[in-house]
Amino acid sequence: MKKTTILAVILIAIAAFGFGFSYTKSSEPKTVYQVYLDNEVLGVINSKKALEQYIDNQGKMYKEKLDVDKIYAPNGLEIKKMITYSNKIDKVKDIYQKILEKKPFTVRGYQVKIKYPKKNKIIYTLDPNLFNEALKQTVKTYIGSKRYDSYMNKSQKDIVSTGSIIEKIYVEEDRTIKEVQIPVTEQIYTDASKLSQYLLFGNNDTSKTYKVKVGDTLESIAYKHKINVEELFISNPDIRSEKSLLYIGQEIKIGVPDPQLKVVVVEYIVKDEVSRYKTEYQYDSDRLLGDDYVSQKGENGKDRITQRIKRVNGNIDYVDLVKKEEIKPMINEIVVKGERYQPGVAINGSWAWPTNSGYIITSDYSYRSNPFSGAREHHSGIDIAGTGYGSNVYAANNGTIITAGWHYSYGNYIVINHNNGYSTLYAHMSRLKYTKTGINVGRGDVIGYVGMTGSASGPHLHFELWKGIPWTGYRLSPWTLYQ
Repeated sequence: MKKTTILAVILIAIAAFGFGFSYTKSSEPKTVYQVYLDNEVLGVINSKKALEQYIDNQGKMYKEKLDVDKIYAPNGLEIKKMITYSNKIDKVKDIYQKILEKKPFTVRGYQVKIKYPKKNKIIYTLDPNLFNEALKQTVKTYIGSKRYDSYMNKSQKDIVSTGSIIEKIYVEEDRTIKEVQIPVTEQIYTDASKLSQYLLFGNNDTSKTYKVKVGDTLESIAYKHKINVEELFISNPDIRSEKSLLYIGQEIKIGVPDPQLKVVVVEYIVKDEVSRYKTEYQYDSDRLLGDDYVSQKGENGKDRITQRIKRVNGNIDYVDLVKKEEIKPMINEIVVKGERYQPGVAINGSWAWPTNSGYIITSDYSYRSNPFSGAREHHSGIDIAGTGYGSNVYAANNGTIITAGWHYSYGNYIVINHNNGYSTLYAHMSRLKYTKTGINVGRGDVIGYVGMTGSASGPHLHFELWKGIPWTGYRLSPWTLYQ
């Protein structure tokens, strides 16, 4: 009985072994396909074509979303032919599920690489021409469709006496485009207008609508929403000028630009500017204090100013004074004052402009993107450019120089205490006329010369107004002085 039982067990084991062997081995070699993802083996399948077809069939949602005909395997997926005797074959469905858990599937499209100093930016499209169309729309937002078309068609009107032409349009960053397999989880642009909005605003999705109220101006609306007027133009391309009329209830789009490219427009401009006369004071010790009279009436002149202006993303970056011609001479007013003295107290209501005529305000007392860091900030004064490197900088009123020196950001700068509750600050000068403090200067006296020292992208004067003394008082808009 014992021998019979042992023999039965042996026979059953042999049968089981034979059955198992026939499951895992074949007497003839067969061709199969081993699936790898980033060099990791996922399994073995009978048909490479079957897996590719299954992937494509399962990608119906992405086909409809992206309007494409085919969905492809993830980047890094390899299917290699191999010969085996094994009968162990994985189901296509199981291999698909393993892939899905590890990496996204792809579509065929194009990668636009924008090269930045620190980190490149990648944009994906399905059409190789879509990026260029979006870039064209972006440029039109900055300068308007008519000016863009006339520049591209070489149909700009020649400057006869005054006027302007666009000399050059370009993008500062280098770009490359190549065909790639794009993961379906990436942002893939199929519409030029949407891509243009991304190039203008980045991922800022805080755009909102504001309804114009009584008393609103473009400047007040921009300031209220912590942007500048030029940035307001970007969100509202139908408004091209600060002189554009607003009406009650008009809807203004408010967006905070975050440009993904530096679009540069170089403009050559010739314009006539009024050269406003200055008031000179002469002192007569024979006349009583307060016994003043005008010995020569002032008369405004006219200058023809030729400038080359570089704008980056709609904002003025650099102004080069090409030429300045006097069309009509300016005659200064001369006021003779009784008893000669150099006052240290400002003459209220009589503030001089701190530069020569022909100036351009390149950055106002408003919100902007810092031209160096790109961070949003409130600009602390006004930037006055266009009068030429080395041109005069004038004291806005009588006062005492309390600071004259160098600052890492302001460069060469001077602070004047006007001894009436106000102080003014003058920065980025090429050099200072006065380097000592405690000196009294008069309204319209030359105190330095326009430059680009410190944090400045071009020659200009940075001009600030303070209530009290700088850094102990608080800043005001410099336009307060000239209202």
